[in-house]
Amino acid sequence: MNISFVLNGRKVNVDVDPDETLANVLRDRLGITSVKIGCENGTCGVCTVLMNGTPIQSCILKMKTVQGKEITTIEALGTPAKLHPIQKAFIDYDAVQCGFCTPAMILRAYALLKKNPHPTREEIKKAINPVLCRCTGYIPIIEAIEAVARGEYGPI
Repeated sequence: MNISFVLNGRKVNVDVDPDETLANVLRDRLGITSVKIGCENGTCGVCTVLMNGTPIQSCILKMKTVQGKEITTIEALGTPAKLHPIQKAFIDYDAVQCGFCTPAMILRAYALLKKNPHPTREEIKKAINPVLCRCTGYIPIIEAIEAVARGEYGPI
């Protein structure tokens, strides 16, 4: 089946089995290795991407549901030469350790801040809750997102 969708602002067409997962297609066919695969059942959240601006677990999303959608991965947010404000805050607040959950956390923070530029700490916790982090203890991640929400890193 040929699936057409927008990936990071660029239209792509890919021939896939309609029951293949978006995570596998992104990684194996389109070279987007920032999308991690952990549990493969939607529990750990490290496969999070944005679909039409909403965070979703791509390891359980079948390709047949992606037709015509807009998929955003962390590659769309910033570059090594010009980091996105959330990426910069994560570095400054030591919210990046092993890095396995980082793309998913940043995408969830981005989606939250686009929808609610001034979230409470509880709203931040709820937004990042679906992503398992084994390294940071979550506090640096929450503090980094709060700093961006306060405007310390400029507009998102």
